[in-house]
Amino acid sequence: MIKFKNLLVAATLLSATTAFAQDTTDDGLDYKPYPYVFVGLQGGAQTTFTDYNNLKLVTPTASISVGSFFTPVVGARLHFNGIWNKGGIKLTEGANGQEYKLLDEKYDYKYLTSDLDLMINLVTLFGRKSYYPLNVYLIGGIGLNYAWDNDDAYALRTFMPKAYKDDRFSHNARVGAQLDWNVAKHVSVNLEVDANSLSDRYNSKTNNRDDWQLTAQLGVAFKFGYKKKAVQEEVWETRVDTIWYDDIAYTPRVEDGTITWNVFYKIRESDFNDPDLNDPAQAQLSAIGAFLKDHRECKVSIKSYADVQTGNPTINMGYSQQRSEKAVKALVDAGVDPSIITAEYFGDTVQPFAENDKNRVSIITATGLKDVKDQYTVKKYRTKEVRYRVK
Repeated sequence: MIKFKNLLVAATLLSATTAFAQDTTDDGLDYKPYPYVFVGLQGGAQTTFTDYNNLKLVTPTASISVGSFFTPVVGARLHFNGIWNKGGIKLTEGANGQEYKLLDEKYDYKYLTSDLDLMINLVTLFGRKSYYPLNVYLIGGIGLNYAWDNDDAYALRTFMPKAYKDDRFSHNARVGAQLDWNVAKHVSVNLEVDANSLSDRYNSKTNNRDDWQLTAQLGVAFKFGYKKKAVQEEVWETRVDTIWYDDIAYTPRVEDGTITWNVFYKIRESDFNDPDLNDPAQAQLSAIGAFLKDHRECKVSIKSYADVQTGNPTINMGYSQQRSEKAVKALVDAGVDPSIITAEYFGDTVQPFAENDKNRVSIITATGLKDVKDQYTVKKYRTKEVRYRVK
């Protein structure tokens, strides 16, 4: 008994330590799997081991229990087991070297065992979770037995000492194991096998030594008292985040614009719209129009010339004048404001090009101011309030 008590104390300490250290994962259950209380019903068979090999002492048995699991590892129960049992009496006497059988009988009686059992869940003890659907319980306990309805045994009183007839209370020490399967939230089924150490006097036998009683039972347990998981209150706070980003900025400035076109003529020609010109005049007019749209405060200058190797100064002056006048008309007809046009002609007094044939030319120059914005990248930031969950 001392060794058995030491074993129970050690198992309890080990299970409690492990319960605190283990992971509390419960596989997504919507309730706390521990603690809970239970009521158990069991039925099966039992037998008492004796030296009466010729006597069959197996009888049906039933149990009811009430208990609780306080942690995923440790539980306890009050267990009641009975009710039918058999006993046997075998008496012999020796004479002249011979052994004579005086009595070899079995008898029926009833009993009730009440035990306070400690239950250790080996699965959660060595596992990493607090809940498993299939569990194995190591069971150990102590209690009392009471036997009654021993009339058949009393009929054999001639052969039985009085002490074994009247005192029908005895101790009980139990070691067992239970396999328990949770088939639903509130219901589990189980298989339990127990070995009970009994005082000999409880079943009125006369061999004057303790017996071992073995029980094997199938049962069902109804579990109650689960608590709902506490809904954790959400706590939110607000912070201000700074967000940096690239932005496009512009620096305004005024750009001086100048563009020049050369309109070349054949000998004695001054027609600005002559399709045979080397540089078609229509393309020049389009280019001038585009420039004037992109610039402000524009001025257009027309300077016309004649080549010195053809004609004479008087004739050449006339050609250069005609070339300027026709160029002005063409620009005005194209929509250019005449107030911004200035026209000059120089005959052959000035030769703008080294190549003689190129000096039969009208040089048109447009100037103006253009508003320009230079683009560059700058770093900027903005703030944003963000709500986040603290717990």
